[in-house]
Order: sequence, then structure tokens, then C-alpha cells
Amino acid sequence: MLNIGVLISGGGTNLQAVIDGTESGKIKGQVKVVISSKQDAYGLERAKNHNIKAICETNEDKIIEILKENKIDLVVLAGYLKIISPKLVNEFRNKMINIHPSLIPSFCGAGFYGERVHQGVIDYGAKVTGATVHFVDEGADTGPIIMQDVVKVNQDDDAKTLAKRVLEVEHRILEESLSLFCENKLKLQGRRVFINE
Repeated sequence: MLNIGVLISGGGTNLQAVIDGTESGKIKGQVKVVISSKQDAYGLERAKNHNIKAICETNEDKIIEILKENKIDLVVLAGYLKIISPKLVNEFRNKMINIHPSLIPSFCGAGFYGERVHQGVIDYGAKVTGATVHFVDEGADTGPIIMQDVVKVNQDDDAKTLAKRVLEVEHRILEESLSLFCENKLKLQGRRVFINE
């Protein structure tokens, strides 16, 4: 069973999906620590409600220290709004996964987070959007893609209604991706991620 560390900045709905997946046995791992970049992030309460260590920390050297102290095998960025330094990426290369609420490489990178992503999709006139789970590299939302799924954009959607439907997909593909990682079923070759069934 792998030890999972989750980095958050907000409410932690994707964190909750990870916790639920580990508690149900769908993800063969356990969340050992949750680290937030914001003191008032509700995700810290979610962690405490499940007896998971919950820490607010923004210093990356200390974050690395906390992750190592807890023997973390996999780091999950679940709504983490800080740019990850190359040092942290290198410490957990190919062991750090992010979830993004669009079909990367569209509507991602600097400035595209939260409802800004969905408003960007609507403003552009895109007919589909979705969610992407990917390995983290030195760029913003540029790492190898593990899994994606599509959400149709309805004509009457606003950023909130679209975000709600995309979030459901995020929860599902994040759980599936973490399950595959924890069962050693992901194989990385260059930019491509293959699933070994």
C-alpha cells in the first residue's frame, strides 16, 4: 500500500475523492498527510475529519521535508494553486500527479485555474471541455497525460454549471488514475503514458 501526500489550496473536493477512494479500497494507498498553501483551506478540515495529518506550509524545502518524513510514495496536487519548483518536481519525478479541469493542452497554464478555466472555455465558444490527470513536470500543466475525459458544453452553461459537471469527471478520473498508479499499471515512455492491464 502506497503512502499518498496531497497538496491543496482550497475546499478539497478532489482531496475528498482521493480519501473516499482509499477508504473504499479502490485506491491501494493511504493519505498520510495533506499540505495546504492556505491556512483557511477547508480541505484541511476534510483531512482532520479522517484523522489525516493536516499542515499549512508554503516553504517548499519544508514541504519536501514533510513529504519525506511521512515516507510519501505519491504526491497528488488537488487544487494546489502554487507553481511547483524544479526542486520539488525532481524530488518526486514521475511520482507527482495533478488534476486540471480542461482537456490539456487547451485552457491550461498560467492564469487558468478554478472558474477562470470554465469561463475561458465558454468565452472561446468551445463545444467540449473535460478534465485531465497528468504527471507533473517543470512546466505549468505540461506533464505527460495519464487520463482525460470529455464533458459537452451546453449552450446555456455558465462557468458554475460547467464546473459542476467537469468536477464529477475530475473525481472519477483522478480516482482511476491513482488506482492505476498504486497498482503499478502506468508505464511512461517519453511523453506517452501506457496502461498495463
